[in-house]
Amino acid sequence: MNAAKILFAGTPDFALASLQALVDAGHVPLAVLTQPDRPAGRGKKLTASPVKLYAAEKEIPVWQPATLKDRDMIEKISTLDPDIIIVAAYGLILPQAVLDIPRCGCLNVHASLLPRWRGAAPIQQAILNGDSETGICLMEMEAGLDTGPVFARATIAIGEQDTAGELHDRLAALGGKLLVEKLPAILSASLVADPQNSAEATYAGKIQTQDAAIDWTAEAEEIARKIRAYNPVPGAWFEFGDERIKCWKATVLNDVEGPGGIILQAGKDGIDITCGRGALRILEVQRPGRRKISAGELAGQLSLAGRRLG
Repeated sequence: MNAAKILFAGTPDFALASLQALVDAGHVPLAVLTQPDRPAGRGKKLTASPVKLYAAEKEIPVWQPATLKDRDMIEKISTLDPDIIIVAAYGLILPQAVLDIPRCGCLNVHASLLPRWRGAAPIQQAILNGDSETGICLMEMEAGLDTGPVFARATIAIGEQDTAGELHDRLAALGGKLLVEKLPAILSASLVADPQNSAEATYAGKIQTQDAAIDWTAEAEEIARKIRAYNPVPGAWFEFGDERIKCWKATVLNDVEGPGGIILQAGKDGIDITCGRGALRILEVQRPGRRKISAGELAGQLSLAGRRLG
C-alpha cells in the first residue's frame, strides 16, 4: 500500500503533538496548514506557530491562509489530492468545499469526550465543571460544530489539582498516540465512526478575559476550579485597589465561613479569603507587569488583612 497523502492543519502546541506523532510514525504530511504569524510578547513581534516552526525544521511545505474560503486556496488543496486532512486545534473553519476534497474525509483530534464539550475550550470547561474524566476523540468532520461521528476515543482522569496547562499536555500526547494508532484503520475504512448523541451535547465557547474574574460570592471549590481552569491562560484574577491581580494557585479551606471576599489573614503561609461558602488560601499570585510570586510575598508588599474584595 502506498503511503497516504496527508494534509495536516493545526497551530498551537496541542496540534504540534499530533504532527510530531505522525512524522515519527512515518506519516509525513505533504503540506501543513497553520494560522498566519501573530504578534506576541511585549514587543508584539510577529511569531510563527509551533506547528510552523516544526514543519519548517522537517522541510514540510507550510501554507498560512487567512481563510480557507478563498477559491485559489481551495483549488490548491484540491490539486494536492489528499487522502485525508487531519485537523488539530487549527483555528479556522473548514468550509464544505474543503471538507469534500479528501477521499477519506477530514479527521479532527478533539480534546473531550464528545458530545460533551463541543467547541473551542473543552479542557477548561471540563475542569470548571468538576468533571472527573476527559479524553480525546478522533472525529469525522462535518459542517456542524464538532457534531461529526467518532472513530475512536481514549479517556484519562482529571486530577483534583490538575491545571488546564497540565491537562492540556497530557491530552496532547494522548491525541498523538491515538491518532497514529487508529489512522491505518481509518484510511482503510475498516474502522467505522459512531454517530454522536446530540441530545447529550454540551458546549465550551471561546474564553474571554472577563470569564476569568473571581466572584467571591461563589463557593470556594468553584473558585478553586476556576483558578486551575484558567492556568495558564488567561489567568483567574481579582481586583485590589487599582490593580488586577492574577491568582495561579490556591487551596480550599472548608472549615471557614463568612461573607464572601473578606481577607481573614495574609502571611507567609498564604492569603485566606472567605467565599460564598468556605474559604480559599491563595498560594501564588502575580501583580500586573511583574513575575509570579508566592502569596506570602504579596502579603509583605501590600496591606491586606481585614480588607474586603469586591
